[in-house]
Amino acid sequence: MNRMLQPLHSGAGIFRSSLDRVIAQARQALGGRQAEDGHWCFEFEADCTIPAEYILMQHYMDERDEALEARIAVYLRGKQADHGGWPLYYGGHFDLSASVKVYYALKLAGDDPELPHMRRAREAILAHGGAERSNVFTRITLALFAQVPWRAVPFIPVEIMLLPRWFPFHIYKVASWSRTVMVPLFILCSLKARAKNPLQVHIRELFRRPPDQITDYFSHARRGIVAYIFLSLDRFWRLTEGWIPHGIRRRALKKAEAWFTARINGEDGLNGIFPAMVNAHEALELLGYPPEHDYRRQTGAALRKLVVERANDAYCQPCVSPVWDTCLALHALLEQDGEVSPAVQNGIRWLKDRQIGAEPGDWRESRPHLAGGGWAFQYANPYYPDLDDTAAVGWALARAGRAEDRDSIEKAANWLAGMQSRNGGFGAYDVDNTHYYLNEIPFADH
Repeated sequence: MNRMLQPLHSGAGIFRSSLDRVIAQARQALGGRQAEDGHWCFEFEADCTIPAEYILMQHYMDERDEALEARIAVYLRGKQADHGGWPLYYGGHFDLSASVKVYYALKLAGDDPELPHMRRAREAILAHGGAERSNVFTRITLALFAQVPWRAVPFIPVEIMLLPRWFPFHIYKVASWSRTVMVPLFILCSLKARAKNPLQVHIRELFRRPPDQITDYFSHARRGIVAYIFLSLDRFWRLTEGWIPHGIRRRALKKAEAWFTARINGEDGLNGIFPAMVNAHEALELLGYPPEHDYRRQTGAALRKLVVERANDAYCQPCVSPVWDTCLALHALLEQDGEVSPAVQNGIRWLKDRQIGAEPGDWRESRPHLAGGGWAFQYANPYYPDLDDTAAVGWALARAGRAEDRDSIEKAANWLAGMQSRNGGFGAYDVDNTHYYLNEIPFADH
């Protein structure tokens, strides 16, 4: 019996030795990536729509960096899939809207439409219905570049900013990320913004019918009674837009401008996410802010900080997540070390410096008397702490078991408890954000 068990015991020992060696190597690698101030931040690579939109933004603003543009184009070409287009995730199926944006970005960067990779992309796009079948976000981009008429996108007037809280649609009834994306977008769409497009590049070849003949976006929208009501309201409001008094529009524009400029968040950007940041950058230009204005410099710098440049190519991240990365690194080290090492101490100190306190965050719209105590996932984003980062950081501090962290843990726990919704659950950012009927608005087709 002992002779039979011996090989198994020996094998387990070899496995344990190998596992310990790999863990030690991983710990060393993790330690080598810790910044001097104690935090970790890893690259966040998403699908190709974000780097494509970076090129589109440069041509919208006529703020081209040709060297960077060329390197992003290398990245985009390298991500083209066998089906001819670009997916939304690694190894994914063809995505029409992403492929239209990438094709346009590559053409803006100078790729000849008759090059093999462009021809394959064009054939795939046309086979899937053409650019006229793109989703709302892509159609808005095409409208900004005058590739489709504004009637080809849903009606999202800036007067939404003046609606009362009890109205079925209100900015505080949508998710926080949608809110920060939409408010500057209201300005761009209501003023019918027009891209500079200095090279006057078009993509008419991606349409199966002339773009100027597109009379209705909604032929392939959602089905059902709620969706039908929203579509009917969209058509009605579009017909009455010309009757909106100029004074009301000016007041709505001023309210939208004040709302998003208060949240610009310096060089960390509006809500720290690329779609909101790029809309803010373009809206500022449309509102007449000069390039040297602090807001314009901050939005431009925030976007540039998302760019990752490598030896042969470059891409743009949708955001960065140093708080999330740091707290997960601390969990790993605490699991492996079983003690509060200097690396863990430095990471905790960095995190505690970023706990959000009395700042005027959007969570106060539903919980006006709830004190702060949460964390956002970015370097700085005081308006938008989130519950998952806060829980993960609080858990890491609790695992470390240091008496000096008790106050931070209690503040985090109190904030989390105060953010519980009436149905017993917790959202990422908002309380009672359960207005599911808003999934049926035409804008939400993505």
